[in-house]
Amino acid sequence: MSIYDKLSELGIALPPVSVPAAAYVPFVQTGNLIFLSGHIAKRDGKPWVGQLGLTTTTDEGKAAARAVAIDLLGTLAAGCLAAGKDLNSVKRIVKVLSLVNSTATYTEQHLVTNGCSELIGQVFGPVGAHARSAFGVAQLPMGACVEIELIAELG
Repeated sequence: MSIYDKLSELGIALPPVSVPAAAYVPFVQTGNLIFLSGHIAKRDGKPWVGQLGLTTTTDEGKAAARAVAIDLLGTLAAGCLAAGKDLNSVKRIVKVLSLVNSTATYTEQHLVTNGCSELIGQVFGPVGAHARSAFGVAQLPMGACVEIELIAELG
């Protein structure tokens, strides 16, 4: 099954690439690798604001991380297109790095990040199995609850 058929089956429409909010580009390709800049969680087109362990639950954070994954897939599709390819040419999701806006005592950043990792696995199957880091941070741009970046390899 193609990646696009899988996305359709999951009811996911890929969003366009977001306009960067600062001095960076959404993705960079070097060799067969595409590095995606960090994407903050958004809800209804606005930053999904919150702090895990204070104003946001783990389940809400997981939903936010899933939303980030959908935005990342939209940017990855644009990166593939810029390389003359499409999402079916992704050979491997190499790494996901997740930053979770959380209190000093919150310890479930890894569970929040599962919202992204699980969706990537559903979409890409074994190709989506990736290395990962999940960090708790004191704050994120615009008060977002989650920010995630991704590295993929094209075939």
